[in-house]
Amino acid sequence: MDVSFLGGPHPQRGVGVVAPFDFALDRELWRWVPDDVSLRLTRTPYVPVEVSLDLARLVSEHETLADAVRALGASEPEIVAYACTSGSFVGGLAGERAMCEAMTSAGEVPSLTTSGALLEALGELGAARIALVTPYTESVTQALEEYLAEAGATVTGRAFLGLTRHIWKVPYRSVVDMARQAVVGAADALFISCTNLPTYDAIPQLEAELRMPVLSANQVTMWAALRRIGVHAVGPYQALLLDPAATVATTEPTTEPEEQEGWT
Repeated sequence: MDVSFLGGPHPQRGVGVVAPFDFALDRELWRWVPDDVSLRLTRTPYVPVEVSLDLARLVSEHETLADAVRALGASEPEIVAYACTSGSFVGGLAGERAMCEAMTSAGEVPSLTTSGALLEALGELGAARIALVTPYTESVTQALEEYLAEAGATVTGRAFLGLTRHIWKVPYRSVVDMARQAVVGAADALFISCTNLPTYDAIPQLEAELRMPVLSANQVTMWAALRRIGVHAVGPYQALLLDPAATVATTEPTTEPEEQEGWT
């Protein structure tokens, strides 16, 4: 069968992703990615440590990240994202910036981290009061609160599971239950931490129920990485991914301005 008429495959733009060795949600990352972009993933080396602040420090060592980024270099990504929340907030704001510098230097391409992407997303939404959901232990959750406080954000409520392993096996119903517990104050947005915690299908449900933007670790990572190369992340009914320009251009208001509902 002659398939030469197909003319493909079409060129693919590359986004590099460095993930911790136990990352199990490759498919979830892909769900935010349009068809003309390919993810090039690699993982940090295995270490026999459960999820903790110690593990966060080990998987974010500059030499480890530099080796991973250099391994991605052969596939020529346009941007490299470190997809790990705890590993990128454990050193505070200065530590996160230093990680980006180390990755950029190693790969000679722009780099970002999940925690840096979170702050970028909060700024995009104008959100300073954050309800927080994590699968972590209390000490790791507290470290995330300290990172957010250093960036000028206030945690209005939180819920966490206390897990040290198998985070990718947490069902959506547990994520939703935690979200309901965390939203106890006047929050501007909800953040669900950990790139190994499934969230894609829970986000629209929670936004509809809680009436606020819902961010997750994988969502903000893909949103920020794609935005850096001029590409819009895909995902239904997610406030962060809405294109205000497109909405204004294609939608006529159906009520008076003061009666319209929107994100606060």
